[in-house]
Amino acid sequence: MIALIWHGRTRVSKADQYLEFIEQRAIPDYESVEGNRAAFVLRRIEGDEAHFLTLTFWESEMAIEAFVAPDIETAKYYSEDENFLLEFEPTVRHFEVYPSTRSRY
Repeated sequence: MIALIWHGRTRVSKADQYLEFIEQRAIPDYESVEGNRAAFVLRRIEGDEAHFLTLTFWESEMAIEAFVAPDIETAKYYSEDENFLLEFEPTVRHFEVYPSTRSRY
């Protein structure tokens, strides 16, 4: 399994609206792709900025490619992101996932 991590920043004043957008638009989009195992959103407030990480789990690089094609290293954005994000980071990070035998999740 592969974990895909994306990072974005918005103003704190828009953080709740952006979280709602992610939950209503992006998460269903991730989950609609065969090979997506899970999607999580992490948020941290620092001063007047809110940092968001989306953490998605995929069965394979082919599943990721079905979502972002053609380059799995390139971040996928939605037109609505322009209303929220302070910048557009061009890439995402991938990590191979090795579940612990002790994990309860």
